[in-house]
Amino acid sequence: MKLALFNDFRLGAVTEDGIVDVTAALPSSHDPDPVTAGWWRALCRDFLELRTDLEAAAKAGTPIPLEQVQLREPALNPSKVIACACNYRDHVAEMHEVQERTLGHIESWMMDFDVFLKSPSAISGPTQDIVLPPEVVAAGQEIHHESELVIVIGAGGKDITEEDALNHVLGYTIGLDITVRSAADRSRRKSYDTFAPLGPWITTADEAGDPADFEIDLVLNGDDHRQHVHTKDLITPIPAIVSYASRMMTLLPGDLVFTGAPPGVGPITAGDVLETKISRLGKMTLGVR
Repeated sequence: MKLALFNDFRLGAVTEDGIVDVTAALPSSHDPDPVTAGWWRALCRDFLELRTDLEAAAKAGTPIPLEQVQLREPALNPSKVIACACNYRDHVAEMHEVQERTLGHIESWMMDFDVFLKSPSAISGPTQDIVLPPEVVAAGQEIHHESELVIVIGAGGKDITEEDALNHVLGYTIGLDITVRSAADRSRRKSYDTFAPLGPWITTADEAGDPADFEIDLVLNGDDHRQHVHTKDLITPIPAIVSYASRMMTLLPGDLVFTGAPPGVGPITAGDVLETKISRLGKMTLGVR
């Protein structure tokens, strides 16, 4: 299934003909307040049990054309947003030049794979602009795009094995890890509001297929093809990412994991338009202001 949130954070199933409101198939009341919407995390946890009812509601309902709804971020108040650093070799290589240009030196410890946290308040939806912080722009610091595959955790857990990791994944979505290039801590540089756009929906793991077989692309302003990579090139693949992160922190339903920036990162400025897409998952077109 493709699960979307739209309008007043209604739950929708995306079909070939549009989006069908399946909110009424939820076993608990729908709370439209993103801050208190525990129903969303419960859906992530219990999706396998709820799937039959959701599919039946999608089949019986009337599709609404996508252009007639406002797609929202396909995640509500996750307990955490985890992100992977240095997970494509070509990106590690390009970061030497980026750091020399923006920092004047290379931080060698930042060239190794690891995970860090982004603020959940950085999440924005697939129809929202990326807003550049005025103080960062005034300081002349570069702000970069990083188009990434994002894991949505279903059944959470602690100390998850690699062999069992994919059983803890609800599905996948597209994300941008917007980043200020400065000497500040990663979490600070990547947690400004709108610095974690998500969308356009979640494709559940069974429909998405092999997570090592996605193709990621990002095009700037219609003709500047900046990023292109296959997820088979991840240094640390999806099962290992989930297992590694769960050894440090308990993964809870609805948590998000950005899997790492492909090569081709670069600066964005006000007025730019970013089109990011991942095969079988969809695409987003985002403005920058």
